Amino acid sequence: MKLSFSLIISVLLLSVQTFCLAQKKTGNTKPLPRIAITGLAIESSTFSPALTHEEAFKAKYGDEIFGNYPFFSSDSLNRKRAQWFPALMGRSLPGGTVTREAYESLVKQSLDLLRKNLPYDGLFFDIHGAMSVVGLDDPEGDFIVRVREVIGKKTLISTSMDLHGNVSWRLAENTDLITCYRMAPHEDAMQTKKRAVDNLLARLESGKGKPAYKAYIEVPVLLPGEKTSTRIEPAKTIYAAVAPASVQPGIIDAAMWVGYAWADEPRNHAVVMVTGDDKQKVGATAEKLAASFWKARSDFAFVAPTGTLAESLDKAIKSQKHPYFISDSGDNPTAGGAGDVTWTLKEILACAEFKSENGPSLIYASIPGPELVDKAVAVGVGQTIEAYVGAAVDARFAPPIQLNGVVEAIEHGDRNAETEVVIKVGSVHVIVTKKRKPYHKEADFTRLGLNPRKSDIVVVKIGYLEPELYAMRADWILALTPGGVDQNLERLGYKRIKRPMFPLDKNMADPDLKVKWVPAADKI
Repeated sequence: MKLSFSLIISVLLLSVQTFCLAQKKTGNTKPLPRIAITGLAIESSTFSPALTHEEAFKAKYGDEIFGNYPFFSSDSLNRKRAQWFPALMGRSLPGGTVTREAYESLVKQSLDLLRKNLPYDGLFFDIHGAMSVVGLDDPEGDFIVRVREVIGKKTLISTSMDLHGNVSWRLAENTDLITCYRMAPHEDAMQTKKRAVDNLLARLESGKGKPAYKAYIEVPVLLPGEKTSTRIEPAKTIYAAVAPASVQPGIIDAAMWVGYAWADEPRNHAVVMVTGDDKQKVGATAEKLAASFWKARSDFAFVAPTGTLAESLDKAIKSQKHPYFISDSGDNPTAGGAGDVTWTLKEILACAEFKSENGPSLIYASIPGPELVDKAVAVGVGQTIEAYVGAAVDARFAPPIQLNGVVEAIEHGDRNAETEVVIKVGSVHVIVTKKRKPYHKEADFTRLGLNPRKSDIVVVKIGYLEPELYAMRADWILALTPGGVDQNLERLGYKRIKRPMFPLDKNMADPDLKVKWVPAADKI
């Protein structure tokens, strides 16, 4: 019996080896697809005087790009399913308009690196979708056209985006597969990027290639993220429908973009796109999603209670709930604000309640002030210093502030801030940074010796609270403060967006929400 079983195994192994050898001889062994990776990501406000330079993108090259994505670890299945050729990936903190020199340099580097490993079967195009560039409309559309000029129109491109990005017709034409986040805050960011890669691999491995149909619908709504958070209705229900819609037979993916409210270009508005091979399902799904967004347009509301700064401070001081968070929303650096508007800090320091060191404890995060940082480093912790902070970039609402207080902490090495200093003025702990930095995790505070959970009030330059801060809050209000990402869109002064646009044109007629069919890149 043992001999017979061994003989059977030997015959089976020989058969497998013979089959594999035959496949090699006849050329039927399918090589792994060749896939490139590139992208540039930033959200940039055209209503801020700030400019974003090349170094802000902290570009990564070659294999170091894999470190951006947990699903590309060296032992991951995705790494083994293709030959990967990472070129350049640049990702900046949100900020002001990108200089033309920075954009051209990063794009040229990307294209030069892509040329080195031609040809490609696919490209993973990882972008945000809300980049603004001096003197150039639709930078992502421009970028993908120039990528196509290098890699050709047959190569399959899969694009991953933020739901606050913008999808121009040009971008839609030149990508084949496209998807975006389905959550705000963006807790599904990495899941979305993986979905873009999985869709690309599946279409290459199956031989199906480009989708037969790409449905595109413009929805003339332009709202800030703080009114379209998926934590609350109506966005919660609207976006909950996207995932089920995307897994129907005949559909590859469904995506819905809110768009970016703080840039003034014709492409800035909501968009729905659905890709797949079943024309009827692709079209009907896109129209259903677009109709749901438009129908709910008047129901979108701020994710938190709102008020003027004076109202917000009054509520926070009187509240028995601690920590009481206040969002200094108009200068939010996570949405494109300059991050150095001093108006809110000026108003806080003018309040009598905070002038005594025994007043309500308040943490203010944060304000750039390289002059103060240098002085603090020179004198050390425990010393009293005086120096100006803020308004070096955006002084439209208040001038630089002179802080006079005690240095409580100095920390070096942060990726964004470089050096952080805590200076106490009255009962206010002001975090001063060498370069701007958003504070959205508990560790951002505790590494500086601050305990936000024990503070009476925490003021952060942010819009909706990121998950860790949201979980920490005892209460919260969104202060409608001035800045480059002002939540009051009516006072921004749009000149170039398409009109009519809700909510700027509240009584506009219902738009045509019928599908537009986007041609494939090789059919343009």
